[in-house]
Amino acid sequence: MLNKKITVLIVDDSALIRQMLTSMLSSDPGIEVVGAAPDPVTARNMIKQLNPDVLTLDIEMPKMDGITFLEKIITLRPMPVVMISSLTQEGASVALQALEIGAVDYIAKPTNDLQAGLEGKTAEIISKVKIASRAKVSARSRERPVKQNNISYSSYKTTEQVILIGASTGGVEALREIITALPPNSPAALVTQHMPGTFTSSFADRLNGISKVTVMEASANQRVLPGHVYIAPGGRHLELARSGANYICHLRDGETVSGHKPSVNVLFESAAKVAGENAIGVILTGMGRDGAEGLLSMRQAGARTIGQDENSSVVYGMPKAAFELGAVKSQYPLTNIASAIFSSLEKQDMKAIRI
Repeated sequence: MLNKKITVLIVDDSALIRQMLTSMLSSDPGIEVVGAAPDPVTARNMIKQLNPDVLTLDIEMPKMDGITFLEKIITLRPMPVVMISSLTQEGASVALQALEIGAVDYIAKPTNDLQAGLEGKTAEIISKVKIASRAKVSARSRERPVKQNNISYSSYKTTEQVILIGASTGGVEALREIITALPPNSPAALVTQHMPGTFTSSFADRLNGISKVTVMEASANQRVLPGHVYIAPGGRHLELARSGANYICHLRDGETVSGHKPSVNVLFESAAKVAGENAIGVILTGMGRDGAEGLLSMRQAGARTIGQDENSSVVYGMPKAAFELGAVKSQYPLTNIASAIFSSLEKQDMKAIRI
């Protein structure tokens, strides 16, 4: 029996963009574009009639903006949505807002030579639509208050402890859940999230505004301090390194690793070498297997390793690859991961005291 095609509805106020996206997506035999709407009001009726698997959604449109429409979709009729956003600082901020609301992914709309630039993204657009079709999207509360976790960490003894986190598709909301739960005296955390350079600074700023810890985009040779979270800048690999007795952030260019730059594998491999059993590795929702081998290296070096479970992952790809490789010691739902991190830290503190 033939596999069912992924059905897509395109929502964009530009007739040119609708035509281009239809042509690009239809070039893949596994995708069928079932409709194209110029605004959310028209799209609402087409969703009811066509029941598409995936929606591509522009942000700036007449009658209703894309963010408002996305909120309605995620609240009333959850379905995978891939946002269209310009790759600018302002566009990055809006795209991140969309990912926090529940969009699965985003497509960066070129600011120069739109037609040629978008055509050059054909493979990326097809890939993201296919990934989105397999994503789990849950209904959200209309208010969606920030979850307050009362984790205390009074027994923290040493600056040697460090948390390493890797994520991809679905990671924006997952990281928000975990980082906003970290107490002010948390050990330092280094994070690699697959994200372009224009987005990572905005992402760090958004998290910093709602967290008890200080969140920033990592910079070269920056000292790694407790109570701080360092986000890998898009387009550069982030590594944990040492300078004398201190941890520092090391940034480097070079080739992609596991198809990504920044790469979760690069971060985890560096932690295995530098921090050993003083590290905790956490692998979250994402497509592919970036981070699996690096997390295994961490576990073999004595680190405690945690994976997000299937039910709470938007895409159970990276955590699954790591689990099947034997890199993950324990799997938890997203809502329990912050507590699991600190439970592991407390146990390590007690181990250090006994020694």
